[in-house]
Amino acid sequence: MEFTESASLCWYAVHVRSRHEFKVLERLANAGIDAFLPVVERLNKWKDRKKLINFPLFPGYLFVHIRKMYEDMLTVLKTHGVVRFISLIPGEPEPVPEDQIMSLKIVLENKETVDPYPYLKEGQRVKIKKGPLAGAHGLLVKRESQHMLVLSVDILRQGISVKVDASDVETL
Repeated sequence: MEFTESASLCWYAVHVRSRHEFKVLERLANAGIDAFLPVVERLNKWKDRKKLINFPLFPGYLFVHIRKMYEDMLTVLKTHGVVRFISLIPGEPEPVPEDQIMSLKIVLENKETVDPYPYLKEGQRVKIKKGPLAGAHGLLVKRESQHMLVLSVDILRQGISVKVDASDVETL
């Protein structure tokens, strides 16, 4: 792994132990590491009550915003519950493009209804030009009679979809 002293901050996907996403997020925050866990609210039903619960959008994964330096990566790896960095080449963590993280944050902050969506590599890349999702990038697809913006996180081979008005998008 190649490390530089003046490395800039990048987002990296981290695989964590099953059902440990929130605990690992808290531990990373306590260690001073900027971490992002995309969550969605789902209505959970029990026999006696219903409650809105936050669930990880990508179970088993979260993102860290660190420098590609040995010390930073070691701090993340030593965090209890962290399994490994996601990489295409073994031992070489793959940065997640900033626009993919930004787009996820925009959609989730606006409390839009999102659904997990199969990973797509091909299709029309678009940017939302107006409305509450302005600035989000993704793929425009049509499901039944509705247009959907699909946001993909390439390194995880996962994505989400959100309903959009086709007139609010422009091609990249």
